[in-house]
Amino acid sequence: MASEPAQVDLLVHGAAEIATPAGNAPQGGSALGRIRVTTGAAVAVEAGRIAAVGPEADIRRRFRGRRELDARAGTVVPGFVDAHTHPVFAGTREDEFEMRTAGASYAEIARRGGGILASVRGVRAASKEQLLAGLLVRLDRFLELGTTTVEAKTGYGLALADEIKCLDVLAAAKGHAVEIAPTFLGAHDYPEEFRDRRQAYVDLVVEKMLPRVAEGRLAEYCDVFAEKGYFDLDAARRVLSRARDLGLGLRIHADQLSGLGAAELAAELGAASADHLEFATERGIEALSRAGVIPVLCPVVPLYLRQEQEAPARRMIDAGLAPALSTDFNPGSCYLQSLPEVLSWAALRYRMTAAECLTAATLNAACSLGRGERLGSIEPGKQADLLVLDVPSHLHLVYELGRNPVVAVVKAGRVVLEREPSRGALRSGGV
Repeated sequence: MASEPAQVDLLVHGAAEIATPAGNAPQGGSALGRIRVTTGAAVAVEAGRIAAVGPEADIRRRFRGRRELDARAGTVVPGFVDAHTHPVFAGTREDEFEMRTAGASYAEIARRGGGILASVRGVRAASKEQLLAGLLVRLDRFLELGTTTVEAKTGYGLALADEIKCLDVLAAAKGHAVEIAPTFLGAHDYPEEFRDRRQAYVDLVVEKMLPRVAEGRLAEYCDVFAEKGYFDLDAARRVLSRARDLGLGLRIHADQLSGLGAAELAAELGAASADHLEFATERGIEALSRAGVIPVLCPVVPLYLRQEQEAPARRMIDAGLAPALSTDFNPGSCYLQSLPEVLSWAALRYRMTAAECLTAATLNAACSLGRGERLGSIEPGKQADLLVLDVPSHLHLVYELGRNPVVAVVKAGRVVLEREPSRGALRSGGV
């Protein structure tokens, strides 16, 4: 006699397909595009974790859900992980967008008092309550667009009290459904009061800010903007080495605007990620590959900044690297929160396949944040972070540009967002 199906908290059913990378480690080279696609599939979720995934008939024989979520012939994928964002700020910088439209460069805008320092003035003038209110709105928008985990940087305070204020704001938002991995970016730029005393500011970051951050366990990572006109390699090495000694993981804005050699520095220090990399050299790519550093690529940023230079993503993949994809959401150089749009642009600009894009925005991004064993794929035992998309297959993730396909979000086994699919969104084929 057949046994009764086991009862689980949630049964996600009716999916045209479930598409997911597999494993706990970053996937690079030819493995980047290897995903598991199960058609006519369902997922059983119990106690916040995935109990089983497979063909719906098999799952229904084994499980019965206390709650059921109908995917309506859509596609189920892991929750997106955005591994590079700057979401704590006050005020936007649309005036700079207009300046770039008129031909001004990123460096020219910074010299006129704009750029990072414009956001610093806003954060310093804002209260903790004002910053938190803005952050919560942005987290809601991330969730609506399918992002279930974000790396969130400071970097618009650039003073001890203001950097701590921003980290406190991130801590206060941790009750939100979007999981936050906080990163200290005190070395984002030199504040106005230290423009002529740069060494003194590096001393402040190393001797005062970092010990306070580490002592209070306020951040998981430390980042540095290593770039000409900002933090040179010696300053970046000093900041990151001190952060590593204090137990923080390392990330680095590397070779975004020039070929400084920051990719090699990321490899030298064993950073978790090297981000941007538009000007990465062959030597830098080889160093990252040997060290196993994850490149976090931001394909919309050059478009937003009207720059022709793009990260050599295909070359990195061919070298065996395991890239992640990110929005780089911030008020100045990329005011975008949509990873679905980022995936489309990665396919268009980097020639990444849909499967490669999916892995880069889920498992690889999770691994870059030290969460690969828990997040980034739909497999038994992992946390149930799932998206229901109103598209007929994962190929539509990159094929369709400009529409939000997310109709349901599950975070840690709980349905945290649900909306009606767009009319006709699931149709495929035709002329």
